[in-house]
Amino acid sequence: MENKYFNSSESLFDITQKHPEVIDLFVSIGFENMKDPVQRELVGKSISLEIALKLKKINLEVFTDRLVEAIEQKKDASNMNIGKSEENTKADINIQGVLPCPVRIPLMESFSKWLEETEGVNKNVNYDLKAASVGVDWIKEAIENVESDEVISDIFISAGFDLFFDKKLMGKFKSKGVFKDLTGFEKLNTDFENEEISLRDPDGQYSLIGVVPAVFLINTEELNGREIPKTWDDIFKPEFKNSVSLPIGDFDLFNAIILNIYKKYGEEGIRNLGECLLVNMHPVQMVKSHMKKTSKPAVTIMPYFFTKMTKQNGPMTAIWPEDGAIISPIFLLSKKAKEKELKPYINFLASKQVGEILAHNGLFPSISPEVDNRIPKENKYMWLGWDFIKNNDIGELIKKCEKIFHESVGEGKI
Repeated sequence: MENKYFNSSESLFDITQKHPEVIDLFVSIGFENMKDPVQRELVGKSISLEIALKLKKINLEVFTDRLVEAIEQKKDASNMNIGKSEENTKADINIQGVLPCPVRIPLMESFSKWLEETEGVNKNVNYDLKAASVGVDWIKEAIENVESDEVISDIFISAGFDLFFDKKLMGKFKSKGVFKDLTGFEKLNTDFENEEISLRDPDGQYSLIGVVPAVFLINTEELNGREIPKTWDDIFKPEFKNSVSLPIGDFDLFNAIILNIYKKYGEEGIRNLGECLLVNMHPVQMVKSHMKKTSKPAVTIMPYFFTKMTKQNGPMTAIWPEDGAIISPIFLLSKKAKEKELKPYINFLASKQVGEILAHNGLFPSISPEVDNRIPKENKYMWLGWDFIKNNDIGELIKKCEKIFHESVGEGKI
C-alpha cells in the first residue's frame, strides 16, 4: 500500500525519520521502543510497517489513514506552535498537561484557533500540552518539592489517577482546597451521570472532560475451544492463564485497571491479573520466532480507540465487558483563586467542540451533556468512585498493587 508520504514496505525507522509526528501513534499501539531514539533505530530498521501491523492484528488501511492524517495535520499546522507557547515568565495564566495521542493535534489546532478568534480573553498565557506517550514525570518533578500553590500552573490536564491523587503530588493541594470545578455543568452526559455511575466530584474540586475506556480485543483463532470472555471475571479463569496482553506501558490506563481490579477483587484479583499475563515478546523476537501458537495472546486489553483499527472479517473481535469497561478519567484541574481569569479557558476545554474531538476523533467518550458519544446505552463503565478515592491513599495503593502484580507475573514476563 502506497501513498505520497510512505509505503507499507518501508521500515518503521524510515517512516518515523521522515515524519516524526507519527511516533506517538506507533507508541500508542504498543511499540513503546519507538519513544527511544536508539531503540527506534535498532528495532525500527528491522521491521516494516506492514509486518508491524500484522503482528498487532491492526488493519493496515485504517492505520495508514491515521498516519496520513497525523502527517497532514502536522503539515497544515507547520506555522503554528502546536502544543507549546513561547516561554513567557510573566504570563498571567499557565496551563500544563498531556493530551491523548490520537487527538492531541486536532485539540491543539482548535485551541490555537480559539485563542486567535476570541476577544476579551487574556492571551498572556503559557501552555505546554505534551503527548500522553511522554508521560507526566516532568509535571511530577515540577510539583514534588513545592508546597505553595502560587508557583504551580493554573490549569492541569491529564488522564489517570497517580498525578492528581497522590498525597505527595497534586493531592497535597487538593487537601488545601486549591482547585475548583469551573465547568459549570448542571448535568453531565447521561453516560456518566445516571443510577449506576456519577463522575461529578461531590466536593466540587475536580473536573473531568472525558474518559479512556479499556475493552477486550479477542483473537478468535487463539481461543482453542475456550469461550469468548465477556466479563473481567472471565479473564481470571484458569484457562486464560498466560493468555492475556495488558497495556503495561500505558501507565494511566494500567493504573486505572489495577486500581479497579483491587477495588472489586482485592489482592487476589491483582494476582490473578498477573497470572493471566502472557510473556511479553519484542516485536523483532516475534518475527524471528515465527510466533508459536502458545505465544499469541487470546485477549488483549486495550483502549477502545484501537479496536476500530482491526481488520473487518478478521480473527479479532472487540468485546465491551458486560460488567463495564474500566475507565481512566481525563481530569481538568483549575485554581479556585483565579476563577474569573480561567473561566473562558475552562469553558473552551469543556465545550461541545472539544468533547466531539475527544468522542468522535478519538473514541474517548466526553462528559459534556451536549455530546453524543455514539456508544450504545447498554454499554457499562467501571469507575473507581469518589468514595474509594477519598478513603484511600491512591499513590500508595498504586505502588502496593504494582508490587503484587509484578510478584505474581513471574520471571521473564515483563
